[in-house]
Amino acid sequence: MKSALGIPSAIEDYVKKFGVREHPALRRCREETQANNPAARMQIGEDQGAFMGLLAKLVGAVRCVEVGVFTGYSSLAVALALPDNGRIVALDISKTFTDTARGYWDEAGMSRKIDLRIGPALDSLDAMIAKGEGPFDMAFIDADKPNYDGYYERVLKLLRPGGLIVLDNMLWSGKVADPSDQSEDTVAIRALNEKIHGDDRVDIAFATVADGIMLARKK
Repeated sequence: MKSALGIPSAIEDYVKKFGVREHPALRRCREETQANNPAARMQIGEDQGAFMGLLAKLVGAVRCVEVGVFTGYSSLAVALALPDNGRIVALDISKTFTDTARGYWDEAGMSRKIDLRIGPALDSLDAMIAKGEGPFDMAFIDADKPNYDGYYERVLKLLRPGGLIVLDNMLWSGKVADPSDQSEDTVAIRALNEKIHGDDRVDIAFATVADGIMLARKK
């Protein structure tokens, strides 16, 4: 079998075996979500979690913001990579999913690093901007695709120069490269890829990790 991007499963397994050092709480989060949650496809993989944790260390992140928490794998992966005084503002609309996330954060001793805020993320980000919260060092966007552009613009305001935005699902199982696919999610992601490519406010790189990760560094 192959992944959504056509990578053979044997190669994916090899990468995960030798490219990931997964904390036990992360492993439980991943395995239990896959086994018990009908929306498990929304969870990032362990290779992506390792990638994001290393990115956080490389940019020297202390303050982060996350848009889209689900059961907490990505926020926990980053929290584990942050220094002791590191903090993540984690935004999600679902109390049900994030109540599950809290259990894994508690297990890993990382709850003190994660400031969870429940509500529409656009509203939460607007409130953060109005209050002058920030600057942040790194942001991760992994939520409803039609609002990605709005999240991107708001996060860009909150980031420090040199800060990094990580956007998930930017290849959307390869659908963005198929002009015949005009579904709402695909159109939104395709448009944002084009926008970021021409955005001189950021330096960019597009990584074929997981379902495609766009990296945008604020100048």
